[in-house]
Amino acid sequence: MGACLVSFTAFWVAQRIAHVSMVDLMVYRAEGATVRAGGDLYALRTTAFHLPATYPPFAALLFTPLTLLDTGLLRTLATAGNLALLVVFVRLSLKLVGHARVASVWWVAAAAVWCEPVWTTLRYGQVNLALAVLVLWDLSRRSPGAADRWAGAGLGLAAAVKLTPALFAVFLAATGVVAALRGGDGGPWLRHARGAAAAFAGATLLAAAVLPYDSWRFWTRMVLSTGRVGHVEETANQALRGVLARLLHSPDPGALWAVTAALVGLAGLAVAVAAELRGHRCWAVAVCAVTALLVCPVSWSHHWVWCVPVVLLLWTRGHRAVAVGTLLVFCSYALWWVPHVHGRPELHQNGAELTLSALYACVGLAFLVLAGHRCRDPADVKP
Repeated sequence: MGACLVSFTAFWVAQRIAHVSMVDLMVYRAEGATVRAGGDLYALRTTAFHLPATYPPFAALLFTPLTLLDTGLLRTLATAGNLALLVVFVRLSLKLVGHARVASVWWVAAAAVWCEPVWTTLRYGQVNLALAVLVLWDLSRRSPGAADRWAGAGLGLAAAVKLTPALFAVFLAATGVVAALRGGDGGPWLRHARGAAAAFAGATLLAAAVLPYDSWRFWTRMVLSTGRVGHVEETANQALRGVLARLLHSPDPGALWAVTAALVGLAGLAVAVAAELRGHRCWAVAVCAVTALLVCPVSWSHHWVWCVPVVLLLWTRGHRAVAVGTLLVFCSYALWWVPHVHGRPELHQNGAELTLSALYACVGLAFLVLAGHRCRDPADVKP
């Protein structure tokens, strides 16, 4: 624990020296203020960067308490809260891979805070760790599906805040269907998926009751306006769409991205379902998370906090050289070695720059290939 405290303290000092703005946290606070004032949530432009609200209305409801704090205290509490969430995330990740020693939690958290996705999550004051904790809490519960009244609650709430975690519910439903088609009992997975859908629907309907106009605008228009979140070719976008935009030197990769995302999405879900049916919940969850990050139109580098359980999984399952290489990628900050500030330089990258700005996506694709090979190995039958 002492090493973790030292690491977290050094991290806190480094963030203060870097004068981090926690700009996304300020957007969340502005969303909460807009809700309290009865304003137009999706007409909001805030901070010096004129950033819009991009999450579903339920998220804005959750952000309303942020308006009760001044910005200095809010930044302090958000940093402390995210550091606490990191410890919980590491604990749940270790539980997922079957390595639950308490001492390991502190050592892993001490190191994980310095990887680029976690650093950037805290730098911006993002909600990635909170959502990942909800997902892992839900999927690492050991209660039987039929008796667990909370099954799906974490997934549904996470998806109501940010849509990407909804792929986990699709994975559960697909597993249940495949199990039933094979003559088995798909009930536990289908119940889990229904629980996630119910939690998502409940949160979404609550937001619609409180914010009917904003809910109507989001679900009829804003949900399809992916360009509102930023330029697709930005180096921070580590989704397949961002990689293809940079590769094609075009802000709109069009049909090529749609086909590629569909193929990767189907392949990733197939591997996740196969892993789950073989009893490999840890592989299934990691594969589903990486698949969601790849096929989402925009996956900023800080969304890749899922690198933590991926590295732990690779390490504990004997792929130690791969685990070290993956860790080095996510700790290298190589994405930021390429021009990325003024004039949209990502549309004019050379070969070396394209490689550096595609590292996360390439690691993600390689992980899916490795997971697919692992799940086809007839000798590998234990979770």
